[in-house]
Amino acid sequence: MAEINLRAVSVEFPVYNGRNLKQRVLQMATGGSITKDHRQKIIVQALQDINLHIQHGDRVGLIGHNGSGKSTLLRVLARIYEPTHGDLLIDGHISPMLDLMHGIEAEFSGYDNIVIRGILLGLTRREINQRIQEIAEFTGLGDYLDMPVRTYSAGMKVRLAFAVSASITPEILLIDEVFAAGDANFIQKAREKMESLLKESSIVVLASHSNELIKEFCNKAILLDQGSLKYFGDTQTALELYYQRK
Repeated sequence: MAEINLRAVSVEFPVYNGRNLKQRVLQMATGGSITKDHRQKIIVQALQDINLHIQHGDRVGLIGHNGSGKSTLLRVLARIYEPTHGDLLIDGHISPMLDLMHGIEAEFSGYDNIVIRGILLGLTRREINQRIQEIAEFTGLGDYLDMPVRTYSAGMKVRLAFAVSASITPEILLIDEVFAAGDANFIQKAREKMESLLKESSIVVLASHSNELIKEFCNKAILLDQGSLKYFGDTQTALELYYQRK
């Protein structure tokens, strides 16, 4: 069964040029607090001494203000960021749905992009070939799949990217605001697919600004504040603590 353990995990990002610091930190989208080391080098402490044990059956919502460390934590779990300190132990295959547009090439056709993004998500070429017709039908893009993605509207690009991401067989599913993506005609279809993925997954970690989504899909919640873990447990308690901090 899938399992995630974080033991005193911290993530720090050095900023070597202090000019335009606010803009740099916002661009990094890491959140956390800002300090200086003994050489006056600026350090963004995105996560600080995080201890977590997430096990099979957990559907965990990430709660916190912008800059609290939610996206950083997801990227640590996805192994995009390595901890600066501490240990990260993961038992199970990670299926991240963090950046839907990652791997989408504007000059390639929709079909080409299904293959490319499928490979980036860890699918084999055989698995992609087995699923490509199902993915194509889910997009609803028809003959547009033979055309370069640069000819697509924003909504069409999201349809393509989401359809590939949702074709995975999840064990540990990481989600970052994916429910907010897409045009109005696609949202219900995408939501139904996501509900199916949530049921199939051993573990789900979901970051969302929608408290209703957290209540509906999560049985536990993590409250983060400036990169520190303030609470991990019952969803309603986490939301109440979050409201108290507003």
